Amino acid sequence: MFNWQGRTDTEDGAKGLRWHQVVNQSGDTPLPMLSLVGLACDLGVQANKGRPGACNGPNAIREALANLPWHWNARLQDGGDIQAEQDLAAAQLHYANAVTEALSQQQVVLGLGGGHEIAWGSYQGLLNALQHASDEPQTIGIINFDAHFDLRRPAPHTSSGTPFRQIYDHCQQHGHAFHYACLGVSKAANTQALFDFANVTQTRYLLDTHCTLEAATALLTPMLQQIDQLYVTICLDAFPASAAPGVSAPSALGIDVRFAINMLHYLAKQQQPLNYKWTLCDIAEMNPGFDIDKRTARLAARLGFEVADAIFEG
Repeated sequence: MFNWQGRTDTEDGAKGLRWHQVVNQSGDTPLPMLSLVGLACDLGVQANKGRPGACNGPNAIREALANLPWHWNARLQDGGDIQAEQDLAAAQLHYANAVTEALSQQQVVLGLGGGHEIAWGSYQGLLNALQHASDEPQTIGIINFDAHFDLRRPAPHTSSGTPFRQIYDHCQQHGHAFHYACLGVSKAANTQALFDFANVTQTRYLLDTHCTLEAATALLTPMLQQIDQLYVTICLDAFPASAAPGVSAPSALGIDVRFAINMLHYLAKQQQPLNYKWTLCDIAEMNPGFDIDKRTARLAARLGFEVADAIFEG
């Protein structure tokens, strides 16, 4: 288990608390809870011919989160990491079970990666929680901030590049609608075959050169009107290499961090008017072995902070 520690400002009392001071506090209260669940995994990145090191990503994010201020009337729980050593599918299933358990307890889940293979586990965890909660089918929508579609064929192996293809295949097999949007797609990082498959599956996307709040809201609103549950996943390689060098495939261009933050708050505020729920997000592709001055870890922590702020402040 990660050793949470950091600065303390005892002179400020409860208003001076930071993440490391509120995590895993005992007590039974009705306050909402943010639950951190890590997937410490390199297997998907390695299978996708990427640079290994993402298995150390979850704790790098925790370290950067530790000193951030805690602003909300909510609780924080660290559920630890699922360790992936040899069997990727088994690790994803164990992670999915941890996500299901947290969501079933009405917690907001922030997944920490690890490679983007975390997305297949997150989706399974959300789907299982919804099926346990109700006999009525729930429609899931996925928004991915990413330079890559991650719609590769899962053959001969699944990888960090296949999770949304796996989700699409699962939807096809079970008669579910596939609602997937990718913001920040790099034309220079995806083959024509991937663009063709995105078009066949009616994947909504914005190129990295077109990512504005106006364009994104116009793209996403029709999808948000059709779903019951939203899952947001943030791949750190969506951002410029200057801001996120610690990833498997750094971006030469990338999207503006402010755009992503504004979108997170927009998505939280649209829950009531558009009648969907957002309780699951994950952050993927954190690779501390290639980070510089902990820039990527700090960015990941800021994004996790903004997810909490968007959901708990409303």
